[in-house]
Amino acid sequence: QVQLEESGGGLVQTGGSLRLSCAASGPTFSLYAMGWFRQAPGKEREFVAAISGSGGAKNYANSVKGRFTIARDNAKNTMYLELKRLKVEDTAIYYCAARQSSNTLAIYRGVAEFGSWGQGTQVTVSS
Repeated sequence: QVQLEESGGGLVQTGGSLRLSCAASGPTFSLYAMGWFRQAPGKEREFVAAISGSGGAKNYANSVKGRFTIARDNAKNTMYLELKRLKVEDTAIYYCAARQSSNTLAIYRGVAEFGSWGQGTQVTVSS
């Protein structure tokens, strides 16, 4: 089972940028499809972005498309989420998630599809 730890959250003004990281420990990181999710107070956890094990396939929620970029470095066992042009409504706890998959181009978007989760990192966007 892969262990995940997020970092890089913080307080930023509207229009600002942040870079989140998700460090994974465990065997064969490239065999895990990865995702970023977020949860705002009083709301359900929602999909943000996903990337396949090889990094060759990516998918984004409509609300972040064109502003956020997901990437991974399998040599460093790390996934990233670049957040740009941040809005107040992006404020949430951001979680990374992993799901083992032999298909290195598989993408998953559902919370229930991921078996491993990090503890989250807070992103707060002020107006």
